[in-house]
Amino acid sequence: MTQAPEIPATAAEARNRVHDLLHAHPEPLDEVMLIDALLITSELVTNARRHAGGVTAFAARITGNRLEIRVEDPSPRHPANTSRNSPGDIGGYGWPMVCQLATSIDIAPTSQGKAITVVLQLR
Repeated sequence: MTQAPEIPATAAEARNRVHDLLHAHPEPLDEVMLIDALLITSELVTNARRHAGGVTAFAARITGNRLEIRVEDPSPRHPANTSRNSPGDIGGYGWPMVCQLATSIDIAPTSQGKAITVVLQLR
């Protein structure tokens, strides 16, 4: 996977990179798929920053009809599927949403934490 020259400083910067990558793709893309890709990107980067010590690497690429987004962070802990225990609980929606929207997800240990690779079918 081709590494981006710099780690995105924010989820918005990561979304912009994925947006630009998808708009450079020669095949027309479904608007819902584009929105799903941007939501997944936001959640992966936000979760790495909020729960896992930050983003240590970021990459996105298109291979055939698949978008691959890879986010690395320094925590070996996998994302948790939290449940709502009481009214007023906040948070916990992002990872279940990623799991629902993604075609596949791989979480692999790295020498400095973990890498989450999410694949989204483009058609």
